[in-house]
Amino acid sequence: MSAGERTNLPAAGSDLDPGREAARSTPDVDHRAVRTPDGRRRRMPDSAETLHRIVIVGGGAGGLELATKLGDRLGKRGLARIDLIDRDRTHLWKPLLHEVAAGSMDLGVHELSYLAQSHWHHFRFRLGEMVGLDRRRREVHVAPVVDEAGERIAPERIFGYDTLIIAVGSLTNDFETPGVKEYAIALETANLAARFHRRLIDSLMRAHVQDEPLRPEQLQVAIIGAGATGVELAAELRNTTRDLVSYGLDRIDPDEDIRLNLIEASERILPALPRRLSEAATGLLGKLGVRVHTSARVAEVLKDGVRLADGRVIPAELVVWAAGVKAPDLLRNLDGLESNRMNQLLVLPSLQTTRDESIFAIGDCAACPWEGRNENVPPRAQAAHQQSSHMVRQIRLRLAGKPLRPYRYRDFGSLVSLGRHSTVGNLMGALVGGNMMVEGYFARLMYAWLYKMHELALYGYTKVTLDTIARLITRRTEPHVKLH
Repeated sequence: MSAGERTNLPAAGSDLDPGREAARSTPDVDHRAVRTPDGRRRRMPDSAETLHRIVIVGGGAGGLELATKLGDRLGKRGLARIDLIDRDRTHLWKPLLHEVAAGSMDLGVHELSYLAQSHWHHFRFRLGEMVGLDRRRREVHVAPVVDEAGERIAPERIFGYDTLIIAVGSLTNDFETPGVKEYAIALETANLAARFHRRLIDSLMRAHVQDEPLRPEQLQVAIIGAGATGVELAAELRNTTRDLVSYGLDRIDPDEDIRLNLIEASERILPALPRRLSEAATGLLGKLGVRVHTSARVAEVLKDGVRLADGRVIPAELVVWAAGVKAPDLLRNLDGLESNRMNQLLVLPSLQTTRDESIFAIGDCAACPWEGRNENVPPRAQAAHQQSSHMVRQIRLRLAGKPLRPYRYRDFGSLVSLGRHSTVGNLMGALVGGNMMVEGYFARLMYAWLYKMHELALYGYTKVTLDTIARLITRRTEPHVKLH
């Protein structure tokens, strides 16, 4: 099949030939019906199959925002066909995972259905995980989809593209530390965050009903990695464990029995942020009773704790790995595309990959040069948001046959939430005309606004306003912490 042929397959869940492990079927496009001489109805493809095919792989902050914007501006008007491929059925803004893990946020309230979003915003959702790429044929290969019982939902499929945007995000990097895969939980997805919360509830219930004394590791939590995720989780856990115990678990003293350990290999927490933010966060964590271990490199994760390189063992019933990030291993040498040691795809200032002008990469999985600096754009939510907006303009220029424009990252600073007690951060650039450290209530408002910006990009002002009001009302009639 030549690269110019328009081929695509039915969406996951459509009628598929069960006898074929891989399928190349007729395009999933609009059709008109005609009747053949023998009286049968035949579906004839219309001109929609000649539309420019835009395939987005990854429905994270950048990918989903991009699919939504392109669907509203191009898909709705019949100017292009947009497909979004993701292995999950729902989306949750990744900076919220620590709140799901701690139980201060109900996943069911904040997760978004890809199918519903695609219906409302004129793109198509394809359930599945990209497992290969054929650049010569311009095809994305998607693995079979199976349910929890191992029953197949969809076979291996192949989707053709004219423009491909890879936005698969990042995963935690365990640096091949022994025991991490067996005994630690990485907050990479909503399911993993929910799994940690269930284990937390189980450990509290177990300790509440047992007659024997607590074991050394019991009710102890070790969080490895004191970046934003680790720091925010530690603070949020201190808040929610106190709330959880107040709901009848009176045999547990939250301040004496529940111990939180934050472990960082660098000399200070939040090593990627300014030192004064690190110092402020350290002081606040100390007031919350979080034990901070700096210059502490982890040598091994054990079933009942964490062994440090200096031989010390920190007992822990629950271990969270939040140290380091990397792009998925799939991107390493993906059909010849250039990648770095973190598996990120190297891109030009236009966000095009260095070896294929029809393939773009955005978000955490892209090694994008930071103009004016000898480094790449950092893997942050604000970068993914900016790049998705820039990609909308790039696509329009590409469709018009005009030269693409370089992407310029604007650093607006960083904010780290410490739960209901405080938020610390620094605002930069056009927001404040320089660099200003913020803390307390104002910083908490700015942190909340970051999420609202993501919601606005997906839902628009009317739905965000109504949802916000509804959440404020229901919050007054429900527990402030998830109890199950």
